[in-house]
Amino acid sequence: MKEFNEYLQTVNDALSNLRLPEQPAGLYSPIVYTLDCGGKRLRPVLTLAACEALGADPMRSIHQAVAIEMFHNFTLLHDDVMDNADVRRGRPTVHKKWNNETAILSGDAMLTTSTMLLSVKAGDHLAQALELFNGTAMNIYEGQQLDMDFENRSDVTVEEYMEMIRLKTSVLLGCACGMGALMADAPFETQVKFFEYGVNLGLAFQLQDDYLDTYGNPETFGKAIGGDILNDKKTWLLIMAMNEDTTGTVKSLLGSTDNPAAKIEAVKSVYNSLNLPERIHELISAYVDSAIKCLDLLEISPEARTFFMDLALNSVNRDK
Repeated sequence: MKEFNEYLQTVNDALSNLRLPEQPAGLYSPIVYTLDCGGKRLRPVLTLAACEALGADPMRSIHQAVAIEMFHNFTLLHDDVMDNADVRRGRPTVHKKWNNETAILSGDAMLTTSTMLLSVKAGDHLAQALELFNGTAMNIYEGQQLDMDFENRSDVTVEEYMEMIRLKTSVLLGCACGMGALMADAPFETQVKFFEYGVNLGLAFQLQDDYLDTYGNPETFGKAIGGDILNDKKTWLLIMAMNEDTTGTVKSLLGSTDNPAAKIEAVKSVYNSLNLPERIHELISAYVDSAIKCLDLLEISPEARTFFMDLALNSVNRDK
C-alpha cells in the first residue's frame, strides 16, 4: 500500500495528462478550469487504494478512478448552478466565471467524458463497471431530486435527510471503492463489502461538510460559511433545530433575507444551545465506526486495513 499523497499524485498526474480538445474553447476551458481547482480527490484515491489492497496493480483501475473524479466534478458544476453558489474550492464557480449555459453544457461534456474514460481498458469488467457506474449515477440524480424537493418542505425528517445524502453523496464513494475491487478481480461479495465501507465513509464526510458549512474556516473550507443557513437548506443541523427549538427562532427565520449575517448568527446560537455541534460529531463517529467494521469483513493486509481505517478516522477532524 502507498501513502494517500502517493495515490493523490498518481491521480493528479493522470488528470494532467488528459488530452482534451482545445476547441471549442467555450466548452473545454471550463472543464480544464474545474479540474485545475484541485479538491480532495478522495474518490479516485479510494479506487486505486481498494484495487491495490486486494492484491492488484492500482494502475489497472486508473482510468476508472479518473472517470469517477470527472463524474464527481460534473455534478458539482450542475449543483452550483442549482444552488446559485458563487465560490467552489476558493475560486469562482463556473457559472459565475462564465454563465449558467456554459456550466450546464461543459458539465454535460464531463459526464460523457467520464463514461468514455470508464470504458478504457475495462476488459471483461466493462459490463459490470458500467452497471455499477450508471446505477450509482441514477442514485445520485435521485438524491439531488430529493434535495430539491426538501427545499419546499418544512417537515423533512432526519431519516429522510440521511437517505438523501446516502443517495446524493455517499454512494459515489461506495462506487469508487467497489470499482477498485472490481478492477482487482475481487469476488462480488468483496466488492459489496468495500462499497458499504465507502457509503459509511461518505455519510461521515457529508455530515462533516454540513458542520463545516456553519462552523468551518472559509479560508480552509474553500467557500463562504453559512450558505446552508442562508439558503434554508435542510441539513441534519437545521432539521434537528426545527424539531427541538422551543423558542421558534429557527422557523421564524426561514425565508428571511434582510440581514444575512444576523440570520447566520441567530441560527448558530440555537444550534449551540441545543448542543448540536457535539451531537453531529457523535453521529459522524458512529458512521466512522460502521465503516471500520466493514473492513473487518475484508481479506486485506493489516497495512491496507490501517490505510482505510485512518482515512475514516481522519474524516471526523478534517477542516476542509
